[in-house]
Amino acid sequence: QVQLVESGGGLVQAGGSLRLSCTISTSVFGILTMGWYRQASGKQRELVAQISSSTHTNYADFVKGRFTISRDNAKNTVYLQMNSLKPEDTGIYYCNAARGSTWNHWGQGTQVTVSS
Repeated sequence: QVQLVESGGGLVQAGGSLRLSCTISTSVFGILTMGWYRQASGKQRELVAQISSSTHTNYADFVKGRFTISRDNAKNTVYLQMNSLKPEDTGIYYCNAARGSTWNHWGQGTQVTVSS
């Protein structure tokens, strides 16, 4: 069974930074599209950022210029550097791995809380 493990969440003041990490247990990490999603209380899960196997990136409008997604294929790890955090960034952040329409796995989530 493929497993994804997130880390790096926590409590931070508005304007601060956090770096999330997600490591996946698979030998085919290099061909996967990796993504970060978040879910705030009372809201649906939403895309934050994605990075393809060719390192093409895609960001939600509300994080452009503040967040950066990257990957290290040698470590089977994807990162999300979050700067200039706002209280509305608060939520559970989930790591996602995908390949086509039939291969899709999620991590357990890590809590990010941004205080005013």
